[in-house]
Amino acid sequence: MVVYDIPVKVEGSFPGAHLNVYLIENSDELWIKEHPLVLLCPGGGYERTSDREADPLAFRFLAMGYHVAILRYSCAPAVYPTALLELAWSMKMLHEKAAEWHVAKDRIVVAGCSAGGHLAASLGMFWHEEWLAKKTGCRAEDLKPAGMLLCYPVITSGKLAHRGSFEALLAGQYTEEMLERVSLEKQVSEYTPPAFLWHTYTDDCVPVENSLLLIEAMKRYQIPVEFHMYPTGGHGLSAADESSMDMAQYGVQKECQSWLPLAKNWLEGLFLDKCI
Repeated sequence: MVVYDIPVKVEGSFPGAHLNVYLIENSDELWIKEHPLVLLCPGGGYERTSDREADPLAFRFLAMGYHVAILRYSCAPAVYPTALLELAWSMKMLHEKAAEWHVAKDRIVVAGCSAGGHLAASLGMFWHEEWLAKKTGCRAEDLKPAGMLLCYPVITSGKLAHRGSFEALLAGQYTEEMLERVSLEKQVSEYTPPAFLWHTYTDDCVPVENSLLLIEAMKRYQIPVEFHMYPTGGHGLSAADESSMDMAQYGVQKECQSWLPLAKNWLEGLFLDKCI
C-alpha cells in the first residue's frame, strides 16, 4: 500500500485541512492495473471530522479493491463553501494524479456520513456549476462523481433539519436564501449522479426523512437510488461494529452491519461494465 498525506489549501481553508490517500500498490504480478476510488467525507456536524467515520470505513473499501481518499475538510468557524471547494479540489487532484496513482478516474465515488454526507451530496448537486469549476481551476467534467454513497446524511435545512450542522456550515450566512441553497433535496437535477443511501428509522439526531426527501427528489428525475432503512439504531453508526465503536462502547448495531456488503454490491453494479 502507498499512503500520502496531502495538505488542502483553497479559499477559506483552515490549517490542518488535508487529504489522506490510501492506494493499492501497483504490481507487475497483478492483473488489475487501475482501481476505482472512494473519496470519503467523515461526519461531525461541520464542527469536526469524526475518526470513527474515517479509517474504519476506509479499510473496508480497501478490502473491496478500492483506493480510498479521506478528506479532513475545514470545519467551523470555516463556512460554506470552503469544505465544498476542498472536496472539489480533491477531485481535481485525483484526476491529475490518476495515471501516476493508477486510479480509474471515471470511477470515483464520493461517500460521506451525516454532515459528511451533506458535503458529498453537495458535490453531486453542484459539480456542473460554472462557479465551482472556475474556483477550482478545472473542467466541470473533472468534478463529476460517478456516484454518491451516503450514510445517514444531513440533507434538508427545513423543519426536519439537523439544525446544528447548518448553523456551523453557514454561521453569519444563515439566511433564508442560503438555507434554500444548501437544502439538497431542492438542488437535485438531471446532473445528479446515482446514489446509495442508508439510514435508521429511529435516528434521533438526523431524522430518516432527510434520506426520504432526497430519494423523492431523485425519483422525480428518474435518477437511480438504492436505499436501505433499518428499523433500529441511533445516529453515527459508521461500520456499525466493533471497529468503529466509541470509547463508551456505542456504535455496534448488528441489524445495520449489512450495509457494507450491500454497498459493495451497489458499487459493483454501478461499474458493471468494468472489472475491479
